[in-house]
Amino acid sequence: MTQTLPTQTLVTFEEFIEWLPENTGKRYELHDGVIIEMSQPTGEHEQVVGFLAGEITLEYRRLKLPYFIPKTALVKPSKKPSGYSPDVVLLNTSNLQNETLWKKASTVSESDSIPLVMEVVSTNWEDDYYTKLGNYEAMKIPEYWIVDYLGLGAKKFIGNPKQPTLSIHRLVDNEYQVAQFRGEDRIVSPTFPDLNLTANQIFSAKL
Repeated sequence: MTQTLPTQTLVTFEEFIEWLPENTGKRYELHDGVIIEMSQPTGEHEQVVGFLAGEITLEYRRLKLPYFIPKTALVKPSKKPSGYSPDVVLLNTSNLQNETLWKKASTVSESDSIPLVMEVVSTNWEDDYYTKLGNYEAMKIPEYWIVDYLGLGAKKFIGNPKQPTLSIHRLVDNEYQVAQFRGEDRIVSPTFPDLNLTANQIFSAKL
């Protein structure tokens, strides 16, 4: 669940950055000018997030790529009063010099800085399948994973009957093309084609 904080007016991204409290242990996002408090994730959710971050870290280190996964960073769609805190965001160190908000607010907005972003679905699944999907595509982020390990998304996204599904969106001609993986399907990542994982290995990380 997410919680909209009471406010009388919409805020700009700059106002949001100035407002963000420090050292509270809470996460906030800005959705079209509205400040959203992210609920405390479940332990299972965090196990899946941790597993994915670990596997991706092993792979980019093996390939000696100039990438890293920050603990917290904001992804800002251009020309929108929004800022998202993805579950996993892979950053390209070599492009951070071009990010005007990186040093001040650990915020990125250029696709060259973000090879891959992941959202692990919780009860606010609409944000991942509708809002963030559209904005990440508009930003031209090359690869976007929606990890629906509980099968919470609408049937039009994950099929009928609903089941745990990993949707990997790849940017092709400035539009996302999606490939879906379930069960013992070996996932195919455009960024890491040698990644040797099945959908079930990711989903079962919560056990």
